[in-house]
Amino acid sequence: MKYWMSIIALIFITLIQTCPVQADIGFEKWIADFYAEASRDGISRSTYENAFSGITVPDPLVLKKAAYQPEFTTKIWDYVDARVNPLTVGKGERKGVYYSGTLNSIERRFGVRSSVLLAIWSIESNYGDILKKTTRLHYVPQALATLGYGDKKRQKFARTQLLAALKILQSGDVSRGQFMGSWAGAMGHTQFIPTSYLAYGVDMDGNGRRDIWNSIPDALATAASLLQKNGWRTGKTWGYEVISPEGGGRFTGETKTLSQWEKLGFIRSKGRNYPRPDDKAVLKMLAGPEGPSYLMLKNFFVFKRYNNADAYALAVGLLADRLAGGSGMVQSWPRPAGSLNISEKFEIQERLKKRGYYSGKVDGYLGNESRKAVRRFQKKSGLKENGLPTLSLLEKLRE
Repeated sequence: MKYWMSIIALIFITLIQTCPVQADIGFEKWIADFYAEASRDGISRSTYENAFSGITVPDPLVLKKAAYQPEFTTKIWDYVDARVNPLTVGKGERKGVYYSGTLNSIERRFGVRSSVLLAIWSIESNYGDILKKTTRLHYVPQALATLGYGDKKRQKFARTQLLAALKILQSGDVSRGQFMGSWAGAMGHTQFIPTSYLAYGVDMDGNGRRDIWNSIPDALATAASLLQKNGWRTGKTWGYEVISPEGGGRFTGETKTLSQWEKLGFIRSKGRNYPRPDDKAVLKMLAGPEGPSYLMLKNFFVFKRYNNADAYALAVGLLADRLAGGSGMVQSWPRPAGSLNISEKFEIQERLKKRGYYSGKVDGYLGNESRKAVRRFQKKSGLKENGLPTLSLLEKLRE
């Protein structure tokens, strides 16, 4: 994988340098002016010139991607469905067996359960698969310079991250050809932004470099390091699904001990007891009072140091529990009438594929290809061609 990532990245950067594109004078000036700040932060001229050689235009996709963040724009049930499903659980179980020695070593050193690290790896990069998709990768210094130049809301963030990225390049931990990441500069298997990489990076495999792009031990240990240094409580869970009493929504956001919550009628799902009743927890109803209720403990908020979104932290926790052998959620999301749950999303793809309308992956993600398949089925069946995968459509497929 390391060999092919290097080849792909080198081709990408070569194209940047050789394609006949018109330079952006304003962007070039921004890069030239930023060197003064980089120099004061210890970046050498040779490192800076190496980082930006041939970069004359902003990355055209970065600003477009910056406008869309699914943690904050997607309905929580769709967000969780896409990340906690039979595919991610099955793949995580296989990875857990394959990397059991590495995961056990990391757990002994940092006190973070293997299932938690696997869940983060899954949600951040689909166990590394996104690193193989060149259309989703960006040359990190160019991406961050693009944000610093063209995104007023993220200018401060971008400048800080770009300085950190240049330090990473200067340290020799990564070559220019492999310095690829997300539109916001998140890098490697566990998607660390540059400042977090510098703060928490770990050379777990002992080769003298912190390589989260190619070394699974380094990437997973770096994730464990972030959690540990932000207050991870070893041996404790992240939260409990609870059955809320009538009118319990008025307590949303409040903090109490688990025993206090129990006295108010917040009973743990399946009737189980709270093992540490004196632990403090915050009540979260992420889909409103009609949806599931959770009492969130300290580790839930440590997850948010990775990504400051409740939906993200919940998905990590739920997937980690499934990978540890748990049975998943008891309560249902308040989905709109006619919408599909995660099992039905998989089924609709399977049935479309069996009938020859769909040739993609059966993964529960009903994106463009699935919707095109729905339209083809609707057209053939004399139905309204809206491409919407609904329960009524699934029932039609079942006939």
